[in-house]
Amino acid sequence: MKVLVTGGAGFIGSAVVRHAIAQGHSVVNLDVLTYAACLTNVASVAGSPAYAFEQVDIRDRAELDRVFAAHQPDAVMHLAAESHVDRSIDGPGDFIETNITGTYHLLEAARAYWLACDRFEGFRFHHISTDEVFGTLGDTGQFTESTPYDPRSPYSASKAASDHLVRAWSETYGLPVVMTNCSNNYGPFHFPEKLVPVVILRALAGEPIPVYGEGLNVRDWLYVEDHADALLTVLEKGELGRSYNIGGENEARNIDLVKMICEILDVKRPQETPYADLITYVADRPGHDLRYAIDPTRIATELGWRPSVTLEQGLEKTVQWYLDNEDWWRPLQNRAGVGTRLGTG
Repeated sequence: MKVLVTGGAGFIGSAVVRHAIAQGHSVVNLDVLTYAACLTNVASVAGSPAYAFEQVDIRDRAELDRVFAAHQPDAVMHLAAESHVDRSIDGPGDFIETNITGTYHLLEAARAYWLACDRFEGFRFHHISTDEVFGTLGDTGQFTESTPYDPRSPYSASKAASDHLVRAWSETYGLPVVMTNCSNNYGPFHFPEKLVPVVILRALAGEPIPVYGEGLNVRDWLYVEDHADALLTVLEKGELGRSYNIGGENEARNIDLVKMICEILDVKRPQETPYADLITYVADRPGHDLRYAIDPTRIATELGWRPSVTLEQGLEKTVQWYLDNEDWWRPLQNRAGVGTRLGTG
């Protein structure tokens, strides 16, 4: 299968690219290379004859048409998105343009290509989204595929809008789509502005480790390699027109996650005092959702997929990867906004 992956130089997208090629698929990686993208993420497969790269903005319809015509993909996996909540608070315009307008142009380019190919059987448009579109949970309950949408940030609102567009193109035009909504990802190649790498890199630098509020916000943590495997499972086996929630079955409070990372570093890179002494509580961000949790029953029962990595295993792997790959993350710390407090409203 030849798969067009948008955002394939990003964190999750690059994991999908690597995993797809490992499974024997051909990949066309389409990425505009924003601040959060890095071609080093796919360096391990860049020399493969099954890999091609196109530096294209998903808002550029003419270029999208050219890519579809030139590469003739069998499927699209749409991961390109602005995804950092704090940045969406400071500058929502980029999120509207990329996540909504960009998705519209990609849908139209995919539809035109599919129609030009006589609606060929087997074509799929897989839209990858987030559990943040569902809003926030209390102390109990989980998000299911039928949970009403209730986005609380410019980021999640823009992703919710893109989800609705994909459903509309399926219902109105018959475009063959599948959809997924995932929980919080972590793992190798995670851009150093997100929580897990921030904790690791601040600790290694001996700098204060910022924790929003009291650190009581709960997330379901999904190891990125597990997520990539789930996404390809849905692409190949998912029922058209259906959505699947993908979770790691690893709920943790932010403060507990931070302390787990500190304890791993205490063992792997010991110093005179515990890394947890660096934890500093800071003012919470506006509209910070209290808790996310995924009910993964559908993907488990219908497609036979479950995560293979526990939170403890995944964090140990992730910390070790950052210790071993300073040459990857060090240059990224000079990119705009990295290492500074964003999203204060």
